[in-house]
Amino acid sequence: MNPQIRSIYLGLVIMIGLAALDQSIVATALPRIVSDLGGMAHLSWVVTAYVLASTATMPLYGKLSDQYGRKPLLYTAIVTFLVGSALCGLAQNMAQLIAFRAILGLGAGGFLPLAQIVIADLIPPAERGKRQGSIAAVYAATSVLGPVLGGLMTDWLSWHAIFYINLPVGALALYVIARSMPHDPRHRAHKIDYLGSVLLTGSITAALLVLALGGNEWAWDSREVLYASLLAGAMAAALLFHVRRVPEPVLPPDLFHNRVFNVASVVLALTFVGMMGSSVFFPLLFQMVMGATPASSGLLTMPMMVGMVISSALNGRVLAKSGRYKPAQVLGLALATAAFAALAWGITTAAGYLVLEPAIFVLGAGLGLVMPNMTIAVQNALPLMRRGVGTAMLGFFRSLGGLLGVTGSGAILAQQLHGQAANAALYRHAIGNIFSAGTVLVGLGLLMLYFLPEQPLGHNTN
Repeated sequence: MNPQIRSIYLGLVIMIGLAALDQSIVATALPRIVSDLGGMAHLSWVVTAYVLASTATMPLYGKLSDQYGRKPLLYTAIVTFLVGSALCGLAQNMAQLIAFRAILGLGAGGFLPLAQIVIADLIPPAERGKRQGSIAAVYAATSVLGPVLGGLMTDWLSWHAIFYINLPVGALALYVIARSMPHDPRHRAHKIDYLGSVLLTGSITAALLVLALGGNEWAWDSREVLYASLLAGAMAAALLFHVRRVPEPVLPPDLFHNRVFNVASVVLALTFVGMMGSSVFFPLLFQMVMGATPASSGLLTMPMMVGMVISSALNGRVLAKSGRYKPAQVLGLALATAAFAALAWGITTAAGYLVLEPAIFVLGAGLGLVMPNMTIAVQNALPLMRRGVGTAMLGFFRSLGGLLGVTGSGAILAQQLHGQAANAALYRHAIGNIFSAGTVLVGLGLLMLYFLPEQPLGHNTN
């Protein structure tokens, strides 16, 4: 890797680490934030506003980067993130914090897809596994570091500091990218599809509101769910009508004519429905069922991140030598399915840490083989003019799957606990059922890999 590409890659790594660090730090500081600002009833919106904004804007970043080039969109994402961070640190009440977290999410929505797109522009597919794997490893490592750093900063300084720390780190990423990344003359904007952008973002946001709030703050039979669902459906229908009648739509219909993209989107969505729907309940399992402290429960989930880091690093080397992305994905989802099954059995039968911790490690190792390779497969199958929007849409389907998983698993837990006296045995039974459902979903993703074509990896970036 030449020095210029190495410098660009460093800027991207800082940017990705910043996003992962922000999410995990904020989760740790939420109790202190609520103590200072009040608004416990709206606590979930601090997270929901961020997720909604970042997920809804992913496809837009990809399409606009195909039109305007990568560098201006990187600037936009980082600056928006920094403005949101500064405003969050200045928030005086919960309503302000929620609004500012949405602004922060608007910037963060571009981080992962743009980083993957830039790597695809710079690194040939046959050599891309090492770089994509390193991105996943950085994301996992900073996700582990975040809770520890967030706790220390909140205790020693204040919760405001967890947002201000983003400013120098983000400024460093911006400086490195500005200095090292050249202007790309290959990408030229012709006509912005403003109406399509509004319809795409609006339909996604309305649908995500139903998924995030349905069954929690909004009853499933409430007017809010009905109106949001109708709005999402109407805007989606209008978008489908619109994209077939404009020359440069925000969501190109031919993207969905690509079999690799279609299968990859379904596989990642299923995988993240299972993964997010189950893994978010690890702290609940360790604390409510197994009696661990909050601090130790975070350490007990660390094997998943360790497994992901190790497998991501090894995967890049294997991919560079073999030039094949499908075998590693089959192995990864097979390991993840087996790990889910072992966790479901271990939780239900009251097995101890000697069973659960290795299974959590294997789960992370399996996922570390799937995510980078799927991105490489899609980028390799798409032409340069569709690479940005295709990569971003893949990230969108992954995030959508995760949101579905969290929402669905929460509904399963609430249904099983409804009308019952909450106790450790009941929690164990409910969480065991959630992991059983995760086993089925990830297993379906494994079966879908049968339909994934394997195309030779190119040795140039075009």
